[in-house]
Amino acid sequence: MAQVISIDPVTRIEGHLRIDVEVSNGVVTDAWSSGTMFRGYEMLIQGKHPWDAQQVMERICGVCPLVHGTAASYNLDSAMGVKLPNNARLIRNLALGANYIQSHILHFYHLVALDYVDVTAVLKYSGTDPALKLLQANIAVLAKNNDLYPFLPRYASPDYIGEPGGPGDANLATELVGHYVQAFEMRKKAQEMLTIFYGRMPSFVGTIPGGVTTPPTLTNIAAFRSRLHDLQAWIADVYVADVKAVATMPAYSAFIKAGDSGGNFMAYGGFDQNQAGTDKYFPSGIIENYNLTPSAFNNQQITESVKYSWYNDSTEGLKPAVGKTEPQVTKSGAYSFLKAPRYNGKPMEVGPLARQLIKKDPVFMALATAIGVLTPPVKFGIIPRIGARAVEALLVSLEMDKWLDQLTLGIGSDIWDPKGKQIPNSSNGMGLVEGPRGALGHWITISGGKTGNYQAVVPTTWNGSPRDKSGVRGPIENSLIGIPVPDVNNPINVVRCVRSFDPCIACAVHIIHPENNSVKEFRVV
Repeated sequence: MAQVISIDPVTRIEGHLRIDVEVSNGVVTDAWSSGTMFRGYEMLIQGKHPWDAQQVMERICGVCPLVHGTAASYNLDSAMGVKLPNNARLIRNLALGANYIQSHILHFYHLVALDYVDVTAVLKYSGTDPALKLLQANIAVLAKNNDLYPFLPRYASPDYIGEPGGPGDANLATELVGHYVQAFEMRKKAQEMLTIFYGRMPSFVGTIPGGVTTPPTLTNIAAFRSRLHDLQAWIADVYVADVKAVATMPAYSAFIKAGDSGGNFMAYGGFDQNQAGTDKYFPSGIIENYNLTPSAFNNQQITESVKYSWYNDSTEGLKPAVGKTEPQVTKSGAYSFLKAPRYNGKPMEVGPLARQLIKKDPVFMALATAIGVLTPPVKFGIIPRIGARAVEALLVSLEMDKWLDQLTLGIGSDIWDPKGKQIPNSSNGMGLVEGPRGALGHWITISGGKTGNYQAVVPTTWNGSPRDKSGVRGPIENSLIGIPVPDVNNPINVVRCVRSFDPCIACAVHIIHPENNSVKEFRVV
């Protein structure tokens, strides 16, 4: 008999995501992904000065403001006919690259690893490493006081690394938890790299329409590079090695294929390699039905379906450039505040796995071959999605050295095109970037010198979308079909699959009462 279980909210992600799965005979047979909050940022900036978009839209999320601010800047560049100076292009690349590193390290160590490692196994560590012995002592104090909350919430599972009878041993578990702690310092270095050119993080002030605000100097380049080299070594020696250790464990071999989203992948292309933006480090492309020879990407093929979303049906099938944000919370049959973006009518997985399958970097392809990803039948499950992030962190960190070398110092090294301040009376813009979580697009219509319309389609809108007008599931929903759930009271494999996408739903709804200014919180279920 089928049973529906609900996980609300899914923890260790950004924002409020509800997952409902139907389980029959120990596997998921149907799934629903529900974004359970509404924010309305796109409505907020209508009628405002276009420059406001860069500062307001980066506040869509406290975890990924950098990528939204970058997309907003490119969007306004487009609307104003900016010719971005090379230094500005390179500095934007460097800042976004630092954000990639920080985000990917965060995803594996602080969001995902706890689904695979028994933290309490540290108490059985028998090695002699002083740092790990100190870690063992500190966790022993937490365990004695029943205060393991830094590592919670989490499900119990007999297949955790270090669990009695599970894969690995206590020493490996201790090493991985030690790297969990080291990862905080590594993320700090990446955030410091951002502040070198962008002033602060979050709510940064380093990129503006037309360019950036801080010129390259010998001092800030050296400060950036020193941290970058520390991160390059740690990513290669620790992060990639840890992911390989988890990926090659027989206990998790099912996850190489399980969690496949359906064989459709998309990338807008990211990190401009020339001033015209025609050459990108991550190429754009479309993969359909597992055909690993990408076809060309065409932004005009993007539409958004709202049949199962809490938005007015009159907005069904619109392209983002003319999209509308018209919530309708009483809509019958709807179950998510996420729309359902589609490319040529098809759902598309976006993110590191999509980028790597389109780019086919030898480092990723070698890893994919080694762990059996490309062994027929070809499926791309939980493990490849996690592995792609680790490889990508390494590749981007190495490319950043080249961008630093290309910076031009001295008089005449422009960082801004004055066209950025010349607001047209009427114009349209589009800013497409590849954020750590995937393809992000911002669209603006300027009318009467003000923002007439603004739309953002974010990576998790692609991955976490509900069904579309044809009833076709979104990528996360589809990836859950067939996931094993031996115990409906302990659906750890469901959250393992969801977290592999690194969803970012952003913050819950807060509404200020117009009379007494009190904050009301609403939870849509």
